[in-house]
Amino acid sequence: MQKQTRIIIENVKPQLNGGQVFIKRVVDEIVHVTADVLVDGHDILQADLLYKHETEKSWKSVRMQHVNNDEYAASFSVSKQGFYDYKIEGWVDYELNWQHGIDRKIDDNQHVKSELLEGAEYIKPLIKKVNNDDAAYLKYLVDIFTKDESYTDAICECKNERLIRIFKEFPRKHLKNKTPNFQVYVDRKKARFSTWYEFFPRSSSEQPDTHGTFKDCHRLLPRIAAMGFDTLYFPPIHPIGEVNRKGKNNTTEAVEGDSGSAWGIGSKHGGHSDIHPELGTLEDFKALIKDAKAQGIEIAMDYALQAAPDHPWVTDHPDWFKWRPDGTVQYAENPPKKYQDILPIYWETKDYKNLWQECLDILLHWIDAGITIFRVDNPHTKPYLFWNWVIGEVKKNHPDIIFLSEAFTKPKVMQQLAKQGFTQSYTYFTWRDSKHELTEYVTELTQTDQKEYMRPNFWPNTPDINPYHLQGANESKYLQRYALAASLCSNLGIYGPVFEQMINEAVPGKEEYYMSEKFQVYHYDWFKENKLTKLIATINGIRNEHESYQQTNNIKFCTIENENLMAFYKWNDDKSDESLTIISLDPYYKQTGFVQLPLHELGIQPGKSIEVHDLITNNSYHWSDEWNYVEIHPTLPFHFFKINK
Repeated sequence: MQKQTRIIIENVKPQLNGGQVFIKRVVDEIVHVTADVLVDGHDILQADLLYKHETEKSWKSVRMQHVNNDEYAASFSVSKQGFYDYKIEGWVDYELNWQHGIDRKIDDNQHVKSELLEGAEYIKPLIKKVNNDDAAYLKYLVDIFTKDESYTDAICECKNERLIRIFKEFPRKHLKNKTPNFQVYVDRKKARFSTWYEFFPRSSSEQPDTHGTFKDCHRLLPRIAAMGFDTLYFPPIHPIGEVNRKGKNNTTEAVEGDSGSAWGIGSKHGGHSDIHPELGTLEDFKALIKDAKAQGIEIAMDYALQAAPDHPWVTDHPDWFKWRPDGTVQYAENPPKKYQDILPIYWETKDYKNLWQECLDILLHWIDAGITIFRVDNPHTKPYLFWNWVIGEVKKNHPDIIFLSEAFTKPKVMQQLAKQGFTQSYTYFTWRDSKHELTEYVTELTQTDQKEYMRPNFWPNTPDINPYHLQGANESKYLQRYALAASLCSNLGIYGPVFEQMINEAVPGKEEYYMSEKFQVYHYDWFKENKLTKLIATINGIRNEHESYQQTNNIKFCTIENENLMAFYKWNDDKSDESLTIISLDPYYKQTGFVQLPLHELGIQPGKSIEVHDLITNNSYHWSDEWNYVEIHPTLPFHFFKINK
């Protein structure tokens, strides 16, 4: 039989899949909760938002406030990493209902002696719950409510805010109803704000035609730190298979000296828990991790669950691969791409428990070495529930670990991976180039349910993707793309030094780098400086200093009647830092237009002057109109304005 209650609670937000999927926040963020709470008839109802951290036994409560149309709202702050539970509890508040009713009758000059006696009965149980001063006050009310000679004093006290306060603080919650528990997972702040730099450590040598080592990488750390990057991502550092090794430019036959693809993991030198011998030793790697952290940089490892044909797993765990009748294993494919040097893992193996445990042990091995961030290669080709399990197991004892999902695939697949626990996600930004495309995509990421669980990471390029709009592009285009990534999204990354040195020769007709570094060691002039390196450092410095750029979701696009100009307003939660970013999408010609200030969101009246201070050029402008003229040249295709009111 249905339990007895008169309260209906529905349309709870935020929540995902009826509470089956947790939402996400970082430390010190606020969870704003709304719900429709209804009761039959006209009685007064109340609702509490209840919440607690997973380590706490007792619930904290916040009284929800009526917004309109039976919608109630309340918020709570998350101060610790890990899971929080939250739920909503609603009830008919008979005490407040009594107070409201008698108040109206008194205003109508009705005699309310019977109602006063009823009120005394509501008050009596509260005497034992309140402090001594309030208890004395309540005893006084019971006394005057029950005496005819105190009638005048009694009806005056019925409107006393002190009585209303006590009723609200100590509700009886008769016939209450509550929702199921919902969850929010809280990460450290770097989950929301990070600036990634990717390079191949094997290309770090000072000497041409020489394989780089971890020791070579030490000299590059100050450069990366000076440019404002806080995360250094290495492609796989493990032994590379020798069977079916790829040659330069992705040829299927390697010649002597070819280094092969770093993603062809495993050889006679070991597998996923081992290090390529030409890079150095485990102790060398640990020393690099320590040195990087001393300079404010965390090293992110690639976690690629696949095997070269000569990986130790192939002989030690043959059941982890699907063998064909002729005794071979089908190599990995992602048509039209073919990966002859990689054997895909057979995730449907009957020995899946040992396979899963081995995959967890790999993560724990590198966490023990000092790694706190993993970029996960092609997670969409592995079972969703595996990720839910392995990420959950890691997070139990290592809540600081961040997982970036590298999945350029169907939208709902990318979203599902985020729901299963990935901290950050690669996105379609790499291909979004027009004003309409960018506005539509960022609006989708920030104004739908995706904002509750999918933290985007914007990459203008990757070793796998040399987008058409960067092939043969000029300096202004590169500046534009970095500025877009850096201002639209709080997490961003570039593959360097290819990006900042504008190396963009492509395989004809494909979004692939010609003579890709994926298949060979490169030699770079690592300390070459240009306009890009200087402005990247400037923009990263702005991001580090201004909180409005350290989040993604607080964004409003501003009207500007020029398809080559984008403008958007961003702010931090308490609006102590507000910014206006204007970027030209034309890398060749000057663009002009009038941008409309979001006066309502800024909280200013028309005609009131504000200062916009350009954080790039250090110039300031005073605007007193809603519409303001802007002019942007391709030599510096953006304004990063700080708004001062």
